[in-house]
Amino acid sequence: MNPQRDDHRGRREDRGRREDRPRSGRDAQGRERSGSRGQGGPRRGWSSSRPSERSRTSTGSREVAYEALTAVREDDAYANLVLPRLLRRHRLSGRDAAFATEMFYGSLRAQGRLDAIIAACIDRSLDEVDGAVLDVMRLGAYQLVDMGVAPHAATSETVALARSVVGAGAASFVNAVLRRVGERTPEEWIQKVAPDPEKDLVGHLAVVHSHPTWIVRALGDALAGHGRDRAELADLLDAQNRAPAVSLVMRPGLTDLDEMIEGGAGRGKLSIFGATWPSGDPGGMDPVRQGRAAVQDEGSQLMALALGLGADDLVIAEQEGPAEWLDLCAGPGGKTALLGGLAPGHDAELLAIEVQPHRTVLVDRAVETLREAGCEIITRTADGTTIGREMPGHFTRILADVPCSGLGALRRRPESRWRRTPGDIGQLAALQRDLLTSALDAAAPGGVVAYVTCSPHLAETRLVVADVLKRRDDIEQLDARPAVAAGIHPDLQDEVDLGQGPSVQLWPHVHGTDAMFIALLRKNPTGDPATPEEGHPAS
Repeated sequence: MNPQRDDHRGRREDRGRREDRPRSGRDAQGRERSGSRGQGGPRRGWSSSRPSERSRTSTGSREVAYEALTAVREDDAYANLVLPRLLRRHRLSGRDAAFATEMFYGSLRAQGRLDAIIAACIDRSLDEVDGAVLDVMRLGAYQLVDMGVAPHAATSETVALARSVVGAGAASFVNAVLRRVGERTPEEWIQKVAPDPEKDLVGHLAVVHSHPTWIVRALGDALAGHGRDRAELADLLDAQNRAPAVSLVMRPGLTDLDEMIEGGAGRGKLSIFGATWPSGDPGGMDPVRQGRAAVQDEGSQLMALALGLGADDLVIAEQEGPAEWLDLCAGPGGKTALLGGLAPGHDAELLAIEVQPHRTVLVDRAVETLREAGCEIITRTADGTTIGREMPGHFTRILADVPCSGLGALRRRPESRWRRTPGDIGQLAALQRDLLTSALDAAAPGGVVAYVTCSPHLAETRLVVADVLKRRDDIEQLDARPAVAAGIHPDLQDEVDLGQGPSVQLWPHVHGTDAMFIALLRKNPTGDPATPEEGHPAS
C-alpha cells in the first residue's frame, strides 16, 4: 500500500467530511458539540480538538500493550519486567490493567499463529512489513481471534492506535488487514493456515498452539524421554499458553499460612511453603512487602525443598562444626532464600555465588530479611565453573540450578519461545556439564548435589547427567522422588505422579507448575567407585 496515495485519500476524505458539516453538527472549524453523538449527555459546548486529532487517540490499555510489545521486539526486554513499569507509568489499574496485560501476554504467546493469519491477508512477506506496524496488527488480530472483542471495536481502536504510533498511511493498511482477519472465525483460520495434522502433526501443533516447530518437536521428545506419552504433547502446549496463577513462597520461620490467608492468599497447591494469590499484584501484602514472602513458582520451591529437606536422609557427609551448603548459580535468589531459610534448622551456613554482579545484588535483596533474622547466608560474585577447583570436597549440600533454555517456563516468559534457537541448546549444555562437574568436585565425600533446570529438554537434563556420570566413578545417582515428595503437602504425597525415577520431571499440564527437572547425585564417602542403586541406573 502506497503511503502517499493514502495521504491523498485522507485529504479527499477530509474534504468530504467538511462538505457534510451541516448534517454532522460541526461548526466552521470542524468542532463538534460534546454530547451530540447520541451519548445522552448534555451539550456543554464545542470540542477543542479537530476531527483528525480525535481519530489519533487510542485507549491507554492498547498503548501500554503496544509499547510493551515493541520493547520486547526492539530492546529484547523481558515481558515480566517491562509491563509492570509501563502500567505504573500510564497509571493503569483494575480492568484497564487487566485488559492491557491480556493483550500483551496473549499477543506474545500467540505470535506465531497470528503471524500466519496476518501473512494470509497480505500480498508480501512479513519480513517486508515494518516491525511497529506488525506489532499493531498482532494486537488487533489477537483481539479479533482470541479475545472475542467486538470486530468494530477491535478494528477501530487498533486503527486509531496505528494512526497514533505509525501514521495515517500505515493505519489504512492495518485497517484493510484487520477487516480481512475479521472475515473468518478462529476455527476457519486454523483450517486455512495450519498444516494438515495427518501429514504434518508437528507443523499443525506449532500453528495451533503457537510454538516454533523445533520446540514442539523437542517437547515431544522430552515427554517420551522422561517416560510419558507423546500423545500428551497437545495438552502440554496448551498448558504453556495459559496464564499461570500467582504462586507465593513463605520464607521459613518468617511467616505462616495463617498470616498469608489473613492477607488474602490461599494454601499452595503442592508446596508446604507455598501459597496462592487470587489475581493481580501481591506486592501490597505485608509479608511480601516486608520480604517474609515472595512470588515463586511451586515447581521451583519443590526443587529447593528436595535438597533442603528431602535430602536429610541422603547426606552422609561428616563435618566438624556447622555444615556448609552451596548455591552454585544463585541469581536472582528465589531458591537461595528458601534454602537459606532452611539452613539454620540443620546447623548449616549457605554460600551463594552468582557470576553476574547485578544478579548478585538481586540475591542480596532476596535474602536481606533472612539475614536480619539471623540466617548465615554469604553471597559472592564468582564463576561456578571454578568453585570445584577452588574449594574441592567442601560442601555437604549443593544446589546447581544451572542456566538453561527456559523451555519449561514459557508460561511466565512467553517471549523466550521466539528468541531461543536450537543452537542455544548446544552452548548451554556445554556450560551445564562444566557447572555440574564443578559442583561434584566441590561436594564433600557423602555430600549431595541437586542438578536442577527449568527446561525439560533432554539435552539439558538426562543427557547432561548421564554424560557427566560416564566420566566419573565416585558419584552415584539417587532416587529424587522421595526427596521431592518431602516438600509436598502430606495429604497429597501419594497422589502426585513423580514419574519412574530416579530423576523427577515436573510438567505444567500434570502438576500445574513450571517444567522443572531435578537429579540428585551423591559423592561416594569412601572415595571408592560408586555402585548405582539397584533399579536406578544413571538417567
